[in-house]
Amino acid sequence: MRKALVAVLFIVGSSCAVSSHASAAGTLGKTSNTKAMLAVMDAPGPLTVETVNSADWAVPLSGLLNVDNPKAKAAGKVDAPEPIQVFFHVITHPTLGTFLIDTGVEKRQCEKPSEAAVQGMVASFMKTDTLKCHMPLADYLATHPKLAGVFITHLHIDHIWGMPDVAKGTPIYTGPKETAATSFQNMFVQGPTDELLEGQATLSEWQYVADPDGQFDGVIDVFGDGSLWALWVPGHTMGSTAFVARTADGPILFTGDASHTAWGWQNDVEPGTFTADAAKGIESLKHLRDLSKAHPNLKVRLGHQVLPEGAPAVPAGEVK
Repeated sequence: MRKALVAVLFIVGSSCAVSSHASAAGTLGKTSNTKAMLAVMDAPGPLTVETVNSADWAVPLSGLLNVDNPKAKAAGKVDAPEPIQVFFHVITHPTLGTFLIDTGVEKRQCEKPSEAAVQGMVASFMKTDTLKCHMPLADYLATHPKLAGVFITHLHIDHIWGMPDVAKGTPIYTGPKETAATSFQNMFVQGPTDELLEGQATLSEWQYVADPDGQFDGVIDVFGDGSLWALWVPGHTMGSTAFVARTADGPILFTGDASHTAWGWQNDVEPGTFTADAAKGIESLKHLRDLSKAHPNLKVRLGHQVLPEGAPAVPAGEVK
């Protein structure tokens, strides 16, 4: 009887979606391609960008980095708590307003964790007791302009953690089928994911089509003026999205969790066990690193760590 119950739970759990929150085809942006992005990418752009460390955190390295990769083994990487950050990025367009990429941490998690969306077993698994808050999203928004929208790199909890602090009705944009991905672990994370999104607008999904240039799975010109580009980089999740923003000081790449750590990015080692499709993740990381190699002035903002000051985005010997 017990084995039968476990089997039933596994079958049911394996068909559980990451969220039951409503999603629909988005209308923002226009379908484009890598060639069009590269034609303007290195020209000064109109956007301003601010990256904010919402909280410091520590999680097992094996979730962030494939510690079984030969390069990781040779470097002595082992599964131990890894210090990381939970970021949100503020993108300001001169006429269209202020947008976020990801959301940092909600204020309740920092000040009243017993009332936060993430608590109990999920909080224990996520080791939220190691979280050290610096700037809950609500505190930042209290002194800055109203948001025109939120761009989510993917729907993992640590990237939508600040959503309860976002004003209801604010447009939210995600990659395709982000809510539809199923797995056994979603039995546990669907509840807090739904609570983080409770009362928020229907998720608008980027309408990617195959990139004819083949470098990315899809490319969207977000504002239609070549200032911000959404890049489909599946692997970590089905709809994982990276972004390239053109600023007066040059372009900035936001990888999301296509690459979590500075060491992983610099040494071409893919993310670890938190990634849904390892093979696609390796492919997407290669595409992003190739972009960085070809454009040495491209600043890189990783999913959860900061590249060392003055360090090249890829090893100097690889830059062409």
